[in-house]
Order: sequence, then C-alpha cells, then structure tokens
Amino acid sequence: MSVFFKSIITLGGLGLCLGVALAFIFKKLAVAGSELEKQIKAALPGSNCGACGFPGCAVYAEKIVKENLPINKCLPGGKEVLEKLGKIMGKDLDALEHKIAALICRGGKDECRERFIYDGGTDCRQAYLMHGGNKSCVFGCVGLGHCASVCPFGAIKMNKNRQPVINDKKCTACGICVKQCPKDVLVLIPRTKLVYLACVSQDKGKAVKDVCTVGCFTCNICIRACPYNALTMKGNLPVMDFNKCTDCGICVHRCPTDSYLDRAKARPYAFISSACTGCGECVKVCQFKAIEGSPEQRHKGIIAKCIGCGECFNACPVRAITMAGALGHQTRTA
Repeated sequence: MSVFFKSIITLGGLGLCLGVALAFIFKKLAVAGSELEKQIKAALPGSNCGACGFPGCAVYAEKIVKENLPINKCLPGGKEVLEKLGKIMGKDLDALEHKIAALICRGGKDECRERFIYDGGTDCRQAYLMHGGNKSCVFGCVGLGHCASVCPFGAIKMNKNRQPVINDKKCTACGICVKQCPKDVLVLIPRTKLVYLACVSQDKGKAVKDVCTVGCFTCNICIRACPYNALTMKGNLPVMDFNKCTDCGICVHRCPTDSYLDRAKARPYAFISSACTGCGECVKVCQFKAIEGSPEQRHKGIIAKCIGCGECFNACPVRAITMAGALGHQTRTA
C-alpha cells in the first residue's frame, strides 16, 4: 500500500475519532443544558410577564444556561426565586432588593382641574391621543385605569378619585404597568422606600397652582428642610437621592402642597426619659417645635407636634430619647 493511501486512511480514521468524540461531548453538554433549563424553568414563577426582557420564563431559562445571563432579572420571583436560581447555578449572591410599583402623581379628579369634557374610550392611551388627556396638568395621571387592566396580578384598583391604588401585597414589580403608562407616572421603587415625591409637573409657580392643588410649584422648602441633603432641584422638580434619604418624613410635613407621599402606616413619637440632661441638642434639630424644656432640666416631647422623624433620637448625646409607637424605627435610625 502506498504512502498516499496510508495517509488517507490515517487522516480519515483520526477525523472519524474526532467526530465521534465531538458528537459525544455535544450530546452530553446538550443533555446537561436541557436538564439545567428544566430546573431553572421550574424555579421561575411561570407567569410569563416579560419583566426579564424576554417573551417568557422558558426563554429566560434558556438564556441563563446558553448565554450565562444574570439570574437576577426575575422581579416577580423576588428573593425566593433568586435563591433557587443561585443554588441551581452554583452562584453566591446577595438577594436583590424587592421593589414595588408607585404612582408619582397625586392629582386625581378632585385635585386637578379638567380642560375639557372627555367622552371617548375608557383607555388612558386613547385619551392621551386627545391633546394628552383632559386634565389641565398635561403631565399627570390620565386616570382611566389602563394600568389596572394590564396588571396580570390584580394589584391595581381605581379609586373614586380616578387614581390607581397599588396593593403592596399583590404587586410583584413586574413593570408592565410602568411600560404601559402613557404619562410615565408609574415607577418602580424599593419596597422599603417610604417617602417620595408624587408629582411630575415640569411647570412651576402659578402655572401649577392654577391647575392642581397638590402639585409641586418649585418653592424649594423641602430642599432647605432636608437634614441629609437628599434633595436637589433638577429642572422644576426636586429629585430625591434614595441613598441619602432616611425616610424621616420632614419633607412630607414641610411641603405646603402635600406633594410628597409617606407610605408608613404609623409614625413613632419621641419619648424623653429621666436620663435627659437638658442639653438642648434635641430642640436644635427639631423643625416642628415638638420638644420643650428649660436648660439643664429634663425636656418633654409634645406628641401632637411630633412627626416621628427621629432627628432628636440621633442628636441626643446621652441616648435619653426613645422613638415609641412604631417598632423598628429606632433600629433603622440608630
């Protein structure tokens, strides 16, 4: 046999061996991938909401396995699903912060004037095509409940004031309402966030006052009042830095138009114990004159004026102040 034919046989045999080996490896990897996809798909909620950016849970599971996509894109699944995916993929992780949908407009039919009588379809997007809706504030919520109709979890209901009310327990932060809102007045915020500005108007002064009783008219009072410099004016609206904000609620009570919202169900009040030395540091930081007392004498908190911000608690050098009436506040502000 010539050298030529020997070479062909040798190369052919080598190619065959390599082909068999590659086919075997591909089959093994395909099986492993398929099994992983099944496990991941089983761990996902199965609601196919699209919050991850893909058509459904099956596609997201496939992307995680084949493209090493991050496992933290399932907002509805929250911490529970994240931990399951982390275990399946063998990844150490810190749980994502849970989020919730929030309405950043307080101007319902009672607060915001109407420009004209709208007699069209009961869909925000249709009304939006009619000069941005019938409200005098062209930036605010249309109020026809499109967000409620598209929510797959029944977490949004419309109240009598034609404003969407979000059920904290049902909301999964899938983001569908946020994407569907024609006015961009629905956003996702951390579930633990209590205080935020609920106004999106880009007007200021008289232009706001003439159309809405709860609109921000750029007075800057909240910015000056914030002890943490968490608010800065951008355009005609104060923008809150969530990393600096402590949810003290001072901006809520200082705002002359009630443009801020406080999601806290209850606020504590300051109780001053006998350990008080009367140094007066608490009086200096209280913006609501809710503490009274003589120098070097035990001071007293005035419950009727106290908003439970916790500033006096932080300022007291001898820790004589307790925030009573709302569990967890003391730990959070310490």
